[in-house]
Amino acid sequence: MNTLLQALDEYLALRQAMGFQVRDARSLLGRFIAFLEQQEATYITHELALHWATEPRAVQPAEWARRLSLVRGFARYRSATDPRTQIPATGVLPYQPQRASPYLYSDAESEHGGKSESDCC
Repeated sequence: MNTLLQALDEYLALRQAMGFQVRDARSLLGRFIAFLEQQEATYITHELALHWATEPRAVQPAEWARRLSLVRGFARYRSATDPRTQIPATGVLPYQPQRASPYLYSDAESEHGGKSESDCC
């Protein structure tokens, strides 16, 4: 059985061969593997993945979700060779970015290219 670090190298090589950028994933997942080693874990668990993803308290929830998403992808890959691997559920750290409210132009603004009549001419 290969180690988590070997599995990470294989996973990233596969992703890169499929055309994905892996620089950020390499950095973050490398830190995740280091975290697992500090915990003396030999496989990925829900609890450890969630703990690592939410570890930096000073970041936005979107970053937590991104970190967990990266772990989830790697865990899916790893579960094929290590059945002990737990894949974090998709709804654990849901994050929906807040979209800006649209600005609706009035009829007068739309007739004058976004300018009011007093600005025109």
